[in-house]
Formats: sequence, C-alpha cells, structure tokens
Amino acid sequence: MTDSLQHTRTEKLLLEAARTFNTTLEYEELITRVLRLVITAVGAEAAFVFRIDHDRTDMKIRLLKHNQEHLSVFRLDLGSGLVGWVARYREPMLIDSAVNDFRIDREIEVQGDINIHSLVTVPLIGKGQMIGVIEAINKRDGKFTSADQDILIGLANQIAVAIDNTHLYREAKREALEKGLLYEIGIKLSSSLHLDEVLREILRLLRKAVDFDAGGVFLIDPDKDELGSIFTEGYEPDADSDLALKIGQGIIGHVATTGKPIIVNDVSQDERYVAARTQTQSEIVVPLILGTDGSENKVIGALNLESDKMQAFNNRQLSLIQAFASQASISIERARLHEEILIGKKIEEQLNVAREIQRTFLPRDNPHLSGYDISGINIPSGQVGGDYYDFISIIDNQTGIAIGDVSGKGVPAALIMASFRASMIAEIRNNYSIRTIADKVNNLLFESIKPGNFVTAVYCVLDSRNHILTFCNCGHDLPILLRANGKIEFLREGGPVLGVSQDAKYEERPIFLNPSEIVIFYTDGVTEVFGPNGDQFGVERLIELIKTNRDKPAHQIQDVIRRAVRAHAAPDHVFDDFTMIVLKRNK
Repeated sequence: MTDSLQHTRTEKLLLEAARTFNTTLEYEELITRVLRLVITAVGAEAAFVFRIDHDRTDMKIRLLKHNQEHLSVFRLDLGSGLVGWVARYREPMLIDSAVNDFRIDREIEVQGDINIHSLVTVPLIGKGQMIGVIEAINKRDGKFTSADQDILIGLANQIAVAIDNTHLYREAKREALEKGLLYEIGIKLSSSLHLDEVLREILRLLRKAVDFDAGGVFLIDPDKDELGSIFTEGYEPDADSDLALKIGQGIIGHVATTGKPIIVNDVSQDERYVAARTQTQSEIVVPLILGTDGSENKVIGALNLESDKMQAFNNRQLSLIQAFASQASISIERARLHEEILIGKKIEEQLNVAREIQRTFLPRDNPHLSGYDISGINIPSGQVGGDYYDFISIIDNQTGIAIGDVSGKGVPAALIMASFRASMIAEIRNNYSIRTIADKVNNLLFESIKPGNFVTAVYCVLDSRNHILTFCNCGHDLPILLRANGKIEFLREGGPVLGVSQDAKYEERPIFLNPSEIVIFYTDGVTEVFGPNGDQFGVERLIELIKTNRDKPAHQIQDVIRRAVRAHAAPDHVFDDFTMIVLKRNK
C-alpha cells in the first residue's frame, strides 16, 4: 500500500473512530466498539484492552474475537508479560512471530482460549497519564506490519480519550447512585426500632452498592468483653462458634478495638483472619462508631464483608461503607435503646444511655469563623431532652447552623431528635438547597414518628466571606436579629413545624449581616420560664439583655442571659431544656 493510500485509510479510520466512540458513554459498550474497530482496522483475529486501576495489583482483560459478539473478561497479574512491559515503558511493540517468544504471557492464551502467533501492542496515554494498553492478536491474513502498528498508534489517542471520558461518566453515575442509596439508607434505618430488623436491613441495603459473598454485623457486648448480637448471612450454620469473637480477636475484633477500618486483599496472608468460610479470599471491615469525632467516639461494633475473589474491595467502596456505617450506628443504637426499654431495664440506666447518645450529637467546640464570634450551649432539663443544636462544616467559608426542639420529653424525644439529626445531616451532605432539606426532612419525620409528635427547627447557612445568612424557620421560636442601628428583626420565613403534614411547603431567605450585628437562636426553655408572680421571662426581656450586652463576646452574652433566666425563675419552677446560639459579626 502506498504512503498516500495508507494516509487516506488512516484518516478514514480516525473519522470512523470519532463517530463510533462519541455515540456512547456506557463503558462495556464502548470497549466492545473499540475492539471491533481495532479488529477490523488491522485484520486481527482478536483484540483486548485493559484500563489501569491504581487500587488493584492485577489487571482486568476484556477480549473480543472477530467472530464473537460478546467480550471475554478475565484477570492477570499486573505487570506480567509483554502487556506489563508496554504499560511500564509506554512504548508500542510489534512481534510477528510470537510462538516461542518468552515475553508473551501464556495465561492470556489459556484464559482467552486463543493461540498467539503475532501481535501488536500499543499504550493508551491520555493527558500525559498512562491509562491502559490495547493489543491486536494474530493477523488473519499474513503477519502484522509496521503499517498495522502505525494504525493502532493513530487510534490510541482517541481510544484513550474515549475510555477516560466514559470512566469519568461511570464514576459520576456511580456517585449519584451512591448518594441516592445513602438517602434510602437514612430513611429505611430510621423507620424501625427493632434491632433484628435494623441488622437485616443493613446487609440488604449494602448489597445494592457492594458485591460480597458473606457479611455480618457484629456488636460489642461490654458485659462479656466480646462481639455479640451477631447477624450474619452467607456462612454455614455450623460457623457460629467461629464467629463468636473476643474483643481484639481476628480482623473483626481488631477493628472493634482500634476503631480503624481494614481492607485485606488476600486473607491467606493475614494471620489475624479467622477462617469461618473456606471460600473467602478478601475481606473489608469497618467500625460502627457512635459520635462525631475525636476521643469521644465510641465503637459499638463492626461491619464485615467477605468475598470469594481476591482484591474485591477498594478505597472508594471503603468510603461508601463508612458513610453507611455512620448512619447504621445511630439506627443500631436507637434500636438497642428501644429494646432496653422494652425488656424493662431500670429507668436510670435507660436515661443514662440516651443522654450519652444525645451528648454525641452536640458540638464539642464552637467553630472558629473568620470575622465572626459564635457560641452555643445546651443544658438539658433532666438526664435527656429533646433540644438540639449543631454547627456543620459544608465548604470553605460556609457553615451550617441548626437548632431544634422536639415535642415531648425524655427518651422518646431523644429518639425523634436522633432521627431528625440523622436525616438532616444526610440531606446536607447531598448538597440540597435549604428549603429542599426542610422538605425532605419533613417527609421523613412524617413517615417515621407517631401522630402528635413534631420537631420545630431553624436551619441556616452562614457565608462568612460574603456575610450572607440564609435561613429557613420551621415553626421554631423566632430568632432575634439586632441590627447595628439598634433595630430588632425576627427571622420568620420558612414554614410549619416538621413531621405533621406531607403537604407542608418551605422557603428560605438570605439576609446580610453588618459589622457588630447579632443573631440569637433559642428554644422555649429560654423565654417560657415563670417567675414567682406567674410572669414569663419572655422575648422582651431577652431583647433588652441583648441590647444592653451587645458589646460583649458571644459566650458572655449567652452567660448573662442564662443567669438572668435562672434568677427570674420561681423556686418551684420546673425548667425545660435551655438551648441557645449567639452569632455575632465582629466589628
């Protein structure tokens, strides 16, 4: 073939490649089209491609023969044979007689059911990064030539770009599915207070996101210093004795002790593995942690998944399972608390457990916001209450501020607040707008709490760079805004209380905060305190205190109000929860 004819043919192939590759973003469909075009372009008997996965130490080969419709898929050791050489050195390779060539990985012949006589191998490079390798096998009419190699090199750039684009699309699609799954998990796990149902639901929902052959939820029994309350699937019935672990025993016990997740690519190489299944080759274990962060975290158990394949789990799946475990931990603890109530444990023990749960919901420290002074406080009326406040870091310069109050008292109120907090945090992580967060949380509470119960709340986002506070008031006590000129405004916009009506609609409103302006968020335990004469402390007294002490730091304003409320109360007054946030823009 003359150079001009070869050039014309290459141009036609490139145009055909552009048309073919740009009409799909589905990964398997694209790979099939790529291999079919390569086979046609160089007259090959077969072709295969693999994409580098930096989370694995092997490579996934997708092979297509010229007379077949469907791909053959198998794995080889990463770096083996000629394919590994091309991937390492980024250089193409043409071998016109491969029968006795030691560089050929004969496992390809076994797995792909093909005898290799000649081949052309070309690296796939995109944006300067090594993406993978493509190889044509056995010229159907003669042997491969340098012209065939040039054709593959010409196609390689388009193939690399197309594979990279479909991979990005697949990752974005997977991320969207995972977010949807986390939302479903939040709803499902919040809908049951029975421990067996919660444990069963955990493994069922996990199967939608992660492939595994056996799994189990292991909960710590502090009285016996072992992992008890086990719920498993995929194990033989006689494996129960192998799954009864002491704290620190096996990979699961190690995770329960350290609170750190583990991925084991090959359990035969980890002496900690307890062989409860002979088929298991890899394992991932994630701790179930109750709390927010820091030393206050409490490990309540571990989530274990096992696979019959080597290297079955990766870091992306680990992140998803950890997010899942965070929601599952709250649901498990709620279910455990409910069961303790049902079996008649002492009320003091029940309340202490509930208080410990609620304490982990509250911020450990006030956030440090550039240009702002902020302080929050919660003083429960008893051992446990229904008030809640939180600070949520969203992105740089944007911080969520939440305050809420549940109807009722004691453990039932704490359980509803746990459901409210879990659903709100889940929706915030989905990056929904404030009014959408309110809509979704309202619907979840409507479906999961008894009629007559409800939550009042204010959720807002402070943009500390642009000094914009955007809020939604869901039937809560009106936050007070003291302007720099001394005028008072109330943050009214939002909607009704949460959990009462599915038809409720919510709105949000942004306001600009000038230097020295103050916003006070509070619950009714601040204003509805009765004095000896039967008069309430009230909003007017609260406003006067804010005005009088506006030049003080946020925590001092908060302390002045707290002491004034206590001084106003009648000796026999039964205090409600006292919860308040003071937000002040610095001068």
